[in-house]
Amino acid sequence: MRSARLMKVFVTRRIPPEGRALLAGAADCEVEQWDSDEPIPRKELERGVAGAHGLLCLLTEQVDRTLLDAAGANLKVISTMSVGVDHLALDEIKKRGIRVGYTPDVLTDATAELAVSLLLTTCRRLPEAIEEVKNGGWTAWKPLWMCGHGLTQSTVGIIGLGRIGQAIARRLKPFGVQRFLYSGRQPRPQEAAEFQAEFVPTSYLAAESDFIVVSCSLTPATKGLCNKDFFQRMKNTAVLVNISRGDVVNQDDLYQALASGQIAAAGLDVTTPEPLPTNHPLLTLKNCVILPHIGSATHGTRNTMSLLASNNLLAGLRGEPMPSELKL
Repeated sequence: MRSARLMKVFVTRRIPPEGRALLAGAADCEVEQWDSDEPIPRKELERGVAGAHGLLCLLTEQVDRTLLDAAGANLKVISTMSVGVDHLALDEIKKRGIRVGYTPDVLTDATAELAVSLLLTTCRRLPEAIEEVKNGGWTAWKPLWMCGHGLTQSTVGIIGLGRIGQAIARRLKPFGVQRFLYSGRQPRPQEAAEFQAEFVPTSYLAAESDFIVVSCSLTPATKGLCNKDFFQRMKNTAVLVNISRGDVVNQDDLYQALASGQIAAAGLDVTTPEPLPTNHPLLTLKNCVILPHIGSATHGTRNTMSLLASNNLLAGLRGEPMPSELKL
């Protein structure tokens, strides 16, 4: 029988070893974990969270009113192993006085590296080129065959100049980018100074940029931001990259823009839904590169994320300051 002195913790997935070891060594907690790399079924999630004092979850779990009701009054801390929190019903969580931990900063570099990799892969048509080598399409050197678009002397627009947006700009600058534009809720002059980046309306950014990187948070204001009107403003030589959340881009409108040649190419690390069905129209396009949401997927980053998420959880349960608490 569980001692009344132990706090019940439920972990919704098999997390990397450093975080797992930290939780296992917490003498004041009884930890139950969904022992799989696959997402936990909703019924199992509701069962597991019942009576829990702390919940460690991933961005794949919708922590809504129903789940909070299933957890009950004991729940004091939610720690998500993500920087995004759009899967959490924050208003409801705040009403119940539940503290929230998240994992910003630690995945900034890995996600920025992936964004640059995806941009280069897309604009230089690398998947197409690799396929031509494999299928015998590579015959002889041709002046215009497999030509893509280069970064030198280009204009790059960044939607969302937060930590990740800045890290992306910092990595792109040495490629010879001539001009950086950015849009967002408000100007960020101190952060923008490093890149001489100009704060502009999103419509202007769409029209002027050769490359557009979406790195904003998903909010009601950004949902569907990249839509038909946005794509019509873009240059037909421009490339769009999204590493934020799938819902920021209207995928039906993106398909039409890519298929018609309205824009040159797109690279997505995030989609709606995830995983994207294998028969989705976007997967039929040569000028669309889609990755399976691997922005933070380095061994070091995922371990650090799990450690921070576990530390947030334990600190919150013990009434201590969290290393990274989301202020509600």
